[in-house]
Amino acid sequence: MTQSQKPLYEALIKHIKQKPISFHVPGHKYGEINLSPFYQPILQLDATELTGLDDLHSPEEAILEAENLLADIFQVEKSYFLVNGSTVGNLAMIMAACTEDDTVLVQRNCHKSVLNALKLAKVNPIFLEPEYNREWKVADGITPETAAKAVNLYPNAKAIILTYPNYYGLATDVQEIIEQAHRHQIPVLVDEAHGAHFITGQPFPASAAQMGADIVVQSAHKTLPAMTMGSYLHFNSKLIEKTKVKEYLEMFQSSSPSYPIMASLDLARHYLAGYEQKDKTFLLKEINRFKEELAKIPQINVLEFPNHHGDCLKITLQSQCGLSGFQIQEKLEEQAIYTELADPYNVLLILPLLKQGQTYPLEETALKIKTILEDLPYQECKEDYQPAAGRISGLAIPYKEMSSLKEQDMHINNAVGHVCAETIIPYPPGIPLLLKGEKITEERLTQLKTLLESGARFQGDTNLRKESIRVFIQH
Repeated sequence: MTQSQKPLYEALIKHIKQKPISFHVPGHKYGEINLSPFYQPILQLDATELTGLDDLHSPEEAILEAENLLADIFQVEKSYFLVNGSTVGNLAMIMAACTEDDTVLVQRNCHKSVLNALKLAKVNPIFLEPEYNREWKVADGITPETAAKAVNLYPNAKAIILTYPNYYGLATDVQEIIEQAHRHQIPVLVDEAHGAHFITGQPFPASAAQMGADIVVQSAHKTLPAMTMGSYLHFNSKLIEKTKVKEYLEMFQSSSPSYPIMASLDLARHYLAGYEQKDKTFLLKEINRFKEELAKIPQINVLEFPNHHGDCLKITLQSQCGLSGFQIQEKLEEQAIYTELADPYNVLLILPLLKQGQTYPLEETALKIKTILEDLPYQECKEDYQPAAGRISGLAIPYKEMSSLKEQDMHINNAVGHVCAETIIPYPPGIPLLLKGEKITEERLTQLKTLLESGARFQGDTNLRKESIRVFIQH
């Protein structure tokens, strides 16, 4: 296969060059009915399933060729374009692997889309508590020891679902977990949303697709130059039926997929295929120079990955000035520096996958950050929170029973020991702190209070700002 090709993008450009007259959807008619000058260029590419442009749900031409080129890079049996984000990939892979009442092992610090899929599938989830990185003050991944213990406790589990890497770029040992699971004929499903670029090789960690995972889902829009919502799903399993994956993708994905998004996925694959060693050398030089400048700022600590094993496109700045990560993020935004996320202690920056000769205002940004923080005094970052790790637990109330129970609001100080009736999600990163159906522990409540005090934002219709939490009434 020739990775220099861009079959879907080229088919779309060929179509546009005909200056087509539209008597079909969408209603903007290639931008003739103009929304705004800003939209005009992209609307020219916003076509539909016409002759020569193929069909995402039954690809035979350009889309199929583009997906085959993607599978060739990742060396998997089949790859799919996703236009509804990694969310739809997570939904499809879990529904394809599991049926109602199946026991499923799940890394606890997973994305909300994984939990939504578990609920849709009506499975019995068993949550595996990740390790806690005390220097970074964030949850990491689960250890092979925790996974082995869970497999021994639940040998009939129908799948194990991992998140790799974590949002901050920390990459733990999933190779051993994959091998353990496969020895027990348990498929491994990996939400690798932040690792689409790992296939380029060191110094990046390996992709779970390279390590033998059964299904891997990636957000191409997070670290590759694809449009938002553009993602990939890679299938390489003898334990899951490929036809089921395709069936659920057809069910969950829009029947009117975005051609600009799909074409950007084709272009992102082309960009990835052309990424050479000289590009990595250039990128690392730029990143190291940026980190060196940031390290000169006493008000922040530039965190380093354990054993230098992590995603170097992620830079985590830890507060050393008495401000929370949220407060630092707010100060940066006042000067038009927008970061990926903040937590009570850190601010996360995601860098672009630069090629040789490309520019990005890294040096300018470091100077701005220095100026923004320079008047703040040095103050060591401290934390009293000591979470448990390696714990294996299920829901206190199964999904199927929740709808029959009544709920009530309760002050958070009285909530320990009760079962949470809402899913509480700090966003970003979209990883739930408390799950609906999960018993509220002192540990989780301490985390919640810390997040509230430091200015975290939450998704969902909650009364957290009034210090109220919804719980189930149990008799």
